[in-house]
Amino acid sequence: MTEMKDKTGLVEMAWDPITRIVGSLGIYTKIDWAQKKVVECHSTSSVFRGYSIFMKGKDPRDAHFITSRICGICGDNHATCSVYAQNMAYGVRPPHLGEWILNLGEAAEYMFDHNIFQENLVGVDYCEKMVAETNPGVLELANRTEAPHARDHGYRTIGDIMRSLNPLEGEFYREALQVSRSTREMFCLMEGRHVHPSTLYPGGVGTVATVQLFTDYLTRLMRYVEFMKRCLPMHDDLFDFFYEALPGYEEVGRRRILLGCWGSLNDPEHCDFSYENMESWGRKMFVTPGIVVDGKLVTTSLLDINLGIRILLGSSFYEDWADQPMFVTHDPLGNPVDQRHPWNQHTIPRPAKRDFDGKYSWTMSPRWFDGKDHLALDTGGGPIARLWVTALAGLVDTPYVKSTGHSVTITLPRTATKPEVGFEWKIPQWSNALERNRARTYFQAYAAAMALHFAEQALGEVRQGNTKTWEPFKVPEEGVSCGFTEAVRGVLSHHMVIKGGKIANYHPYPPTPWNGSVRDSFGTPGPYEDAVQNTPIFEENTQENFKGIDIMRAVRSFDPCLPCGVHMYTGKGKVLERLHTPHAFGGELG
Repeated sequence: MTEMKDKTGLVEMAWDPITRIVGSLGIYTKIDWAQKKVVECHSTSSVFRGYSIFMKGKDPRDAHFITSRICGICGDNHATCSVYAQNMAYGVRPPHLGEWILNLGEAAEYMFDHNIFQENLVGVDYCEKMVAETNPGVLELANRTEAPHARDHGYRTIGDIMRSLNPLEGEFYREALQVSRSTREMFCLMEGRHVHPSTLYPGGVGTVATVQLFTDYLTRLMRYVEFMKRCLPMHDDLFDFFYEALPGYEEVGRRRILLGCWGSLNDPEHCDFSYENMESWGRKMFVTPGIVVDGKLVTTSLLDINLGIRILLGSSFYEDWADQPMFVTHDPLGNPVDQRHPWNQHTIPRPAKRDFDGKYSWTMSPRWFDGKDHLALDTGGGPIARLWVTALAGLVDTPYVKSTGHSVTITLPRTATKPEVGFEWKIPQWSNALERNRARTYFQAYAAAMALHFAEQALGEVRQGNTKTWEPFKVPEEGVSCGFTEAVRGVLSHHMVIKGGKIANYHPYPPTPWNGSVRDSFGTPGPYEDAVQNTPIFEENTQENFKGIDIMRAVRSFDPCLPCGVHMYTGKGKVLERLHTPHAFGGELG
């Protein structure tokens, strides 16, 4: 952390890089110490990676293998989204069993990633050691406060819960690490390798489907279900306590309710991957796509979502492409496509010295245009947007998960030592740090319940003799396509243009460019910036010993992952001397 005073007397404080996340995220703030409040925030990313540049000219069939390397955390989400875009481009519909297997893999990824982040990374913000350093008064109260759901999770007081989250020492911290191992095994059973799948292809999967395969998955899944029956009430107790212990804590990380979800987990009964039918099959997803503005659901149409995406620059280290030719003027249905849409984006990097009054980050500013405003949507780290949209839409109805129009109900069946349990995620009053974290736990239960449904469907296919998992296809000479899903941290889209049988343009837009975006050309701050600005400071430490825990909780509630935020720029450079080095196996490297 660095600190200095500006001309107005505000204290400038910076955390760069933010710890316990992937990537070089910097948070630069101005704090009114007298009011104990953040008054200004800038979010920066110091890494540029040129996927949208070097994808050009590649064989489209390699797209998912290449783009999965965008991230070492959610690479399978990129592979999945790329495969969806390829399915659309090639006009191929995978066999039902292939889609159930893919859904089982992605559900396992949600369980794995959310679990390890919640308990082993963001959970540390709420552990006994952290609270003792930043809010000793809160810890004293926690040690005296009985946990309302002690019988469900086994911890008598809130202080006991906090101690269980202490890194490397805490009981729940260690247990979560073991759970993450089994969920990763579940993923590998379905998609071959984590985190870069080896059995995932356009047209389906290469996984050999047997009853034993799904039995091995279910054995691990039921242990995870039992774990969730303790995990969910424990987190409810912990997060509810912070509201009670620190009145006004709902303002930490709070921003306007502007949530985007692109939907995930396709229903093979309805999904044919065609652009023409995208609106209808999108609404059949097991996580509903949609956009929530000020608490109201404004659309559940993937067609609307696609056509409304705009990529703005503003404070980013890029040159505008307004004078560049458009790749796509109209979509396959004849709708006009904007020049700032991903299909038409040109990535022209222009490095510069960081200037908070000008350009200061490699992250662009994706926005959703509602016909009037360019909205800085966020994903809330993924789960809160997924649950909020799905709850309001009321379109999901399975044996284990139902959306009611105002909530999502989740039924976890009987396990080895615990009876059947029902949970209900209710739409919260705020989009803030605590509710983003709470939703992450509920969505773990959601993913587990959905996985039970997918496994039952897959076993049904195998028992009926429907063991085909892949459908052949041909790559067209020309085509435009898009893929939509939910990466762990939220919205993920891949837009592809094919010309001459090769990739002419390709743009992946994961959740971090949305959440970690910077001030756009209209001056609108990105979600991290917006959520930290106006966050009150509850930390008990003096300015000299300040750790910024409330700011860190606000940022980490979004589950930041910067490798996906910006897509290594080396510039043109200058070759001083070219050396020819003998290769160990003969020949030369030049």
